[in-house]
Amino acid sequence: MKDRRILYFTTFLRAFATGVLGVLLGLYLARLNLSVATLGIVLSMGLLGAVGAALLVTMMGDRLGRRRVLVGLALLNAAGTGGLALVSGAGALVALAFFGMVNGMGRDRGAALIVEQAILPATANDTERTRVYAWYNVVQDFGHALGGLAAAAPTLMRMAFHIEELDSLRVMVLICSALSLVAGMAYLRLSANVEVIEPPHWPQISPASRRILTRISQLFALDSVAGGFLGSALLAYFFFERFGVSEAAVATLFFVARLANALSHLGAAWLATRIGLVKTMVFTHIPSSLVLATVPFAPDFLTAAALFLVRESLVEMDVPTRQSYVMAMVQPEERTFASGVTHLVRLAGWAVGPVMAGAAMTGLTLAAPLVVGATLKVSYDLLLWQAFRHLSPREEK
Repeated sequence: MKDRRILYFTTFLRAFATGVLGVLLGLYLARLNLSVATLGIVLSMGLLGAVGAALLVTMMGDRLGRRRVLVGLALLNAAGTGGLALVSGAGALVALAFFGMVNGMGRDRGAALIVEQAILPATANDTERTRVYAWYNVVQDFGHALGGLAAAAPTLMRMAFHIEELDSLRVMVLICSALSLVAGMAYLRLSANVEVIEPPHWPQISPASRRILTRISQLFALDSVAGGFLGSALLAYFFFERFGVSEAAVATLFFVARLANALSHLGAAWLATRIGLVKTMVFTHIPSSLVLATVPFAPDFLTAAALFLVRESLVEMDVPTRQSYVMAMVQPEERTFASGVTHLVRLAGWAVGPVMAGAAMTGLTLAAPLVVGATLKVSYDLLLWQAFRHLSPREEK
């Protein structure tokens, strides 16, 4: 229980920082006079850095030591994020985003999650597993929600202290860096129980698990490319440009959205016990994508915000069920590798998405990423249902 509480605490800190950057990073980079295309490149390079870290963790995380890896990831992120507040050149920003694994997508999907989610199943039995993941994601999205709300702080700073807009944004970036340092110190308190006893030199995985991971990873790649079109930084930019609202208004919207995400995780755990994990993933995800596709056609910000919140009430219900399903379908000693592979393909897709989304915003229309992203997500759900509707975890049998 102690290790689980520490992981809940660290994921909250990381999610809070991600929530702040998801709203403000796009605006901060724009205020540095970067073009939309360059903004997309910086976001993608941060995710590519996370892909590299995820690959290392997947292949060597158990052998290097889970606690040591988590501390190292936290320190690198603190250095990279803090550096963004100190430089303004495009080249330096790209390098810092890459080596610091800076996440401007508004959702925490970094390499640390691979290790944390591999540890969590050992803290619960089969019937409790989905609930443990649900609460893990509740804490995470509560952090996202508060981070999104805290993104209104620059506006308050300017009102209270009369500082420049760019300086107020830099302060928030530095705060996010400090939170990573706190998380790194918390990881030092994890017990020896989080480690794998005598891990193999190279990950070992059974043929049955390999077949499942290959099929589901291909589908996760499609879903993550769609998610790359719909990162919080780009969505926030869409609301800024389309409706001319302030960052405080968008911060409030994302705060409420993350609360809706958090509540939906508990609903997902309840629903999964009644209809199963795969049905819960598919039958909640498709409606969320269809609603998202209507947001660009909203006549005003309030209508668009209402539609966006309906989408956010459904879109995250597949997250704890997906995590629980993958961990249930592999052996305990395969969990770090399975968590790593599925996260890796998601990170890779996320890294590709923003570049294409930025190009689509520039060359087509501001709303293009929303329509394309929603279409790809519906395709993913239909293919997932076709491939896995007959494969159930042990507790459902």
